[in-house]
Order: sequence, then C-alpha cells, then structure tokens
Amino acid sequence: MNQKKINRINELYRKSKAEGLTEAEKAEQDVLRKEFIANVRTNLKAQLDNIDIQNSDGTIENLGEKFGKNGSKKAN
Repeated sequence: MNQKKINRINELYRKSKAEGLTEAEKAEQDVLRKEFIANVRTNLKAQLDNIDIQNSDGTIENLGEKFGKNGSKKAN
C-alpha cells in the first residue's frame, strides 16, 4: 500500500469526524481499510514465518515450517 492511499484513509477519517461521509466515500473508506489490513496481515505473517526458535534440546525450528500456511502443525 502506498503513502497516497494511507493519506486518503486518514483524510476520510478526519472528514467522517468533522462533517460525515457520503455513501461513496464510506464505500471507498471500507475498501481502503480492508486493503490496509490485508497488507498488515501479509507483512506480519512474513515476519513470523522467518522466526527461528531454539528448543531446550538445542535444535532450531522455523515457525513458518512448523506451523505452515494455515496455522496448524504439519505432520512429522
């Protein structure tokens, strides 16, 4: 998501508090917010998938490999 879209989200928020939004602006705000949230989730998942943890026995596990794409444990 680029800075222009983030600025537009903020602009719509300020306008909604000051004077209210038209139906078209509400729809635009909803679309932009959903895109922003999807980007945050994607970035967070990418970061978490690159975390390695060291077990008490000294082995190292990658959380992305351990829990996979859907969040459930893979069968060993």
